[in-house]
Amino acid sequence: MENCFVCDRIEKIKSGTNHYFVRELETGYVVVGDSQRIKGYTVFICKQHATELHHLDKDTRNQFLQEMALVAEAVYNAFKPDKLNYELIGKGNAQHMHWHIFPRYAGDTETGGPVWHLGKELFSAEYAPSAAELEDLKERLNREIDKLI
Repeated sequence: MENCFVCDRIEKIKSGTNHYFVRELETGYVVVGDSQRIKGYTVFICKQHATELHHLDKDTRNQFLQEMALVAEAVYNAFKPDKLNYELIGKGNAQHMHWHIFPRYAGDTETGGPVWHLGKELFSAEYAPSAAELEDLKERLNREIDKLI
């Protein structure tokens, strides 16, 4: 779709230029979040350009949800958080469903509550992983996904 930030990310995955790409599943792509303000932050992007779950046919929707749960379990196993937060997004310049999976840890935000309270800090370039950190994050996720598949 034209002007879709998420579709642009998918094109980078397909061309081999998205360094955050972890793994392709049947209905989506697993990527490490560009910013790791919350260690282990992962995104699961729907392959189909759709804005709502009900826009997917029933079988695709069910598999997409099953795969999201698998990715979340892999995040949980890889990063050992206290809790996981999930949010299905598709708004603004990214009207394309994608799950944000945030591992949550005691004291990870000053005020508690949703990570979105961090505002711009959540996606600050200051928290971009180094090349070595990125490879470690990706390896950990892939290892855990392998165990679950």
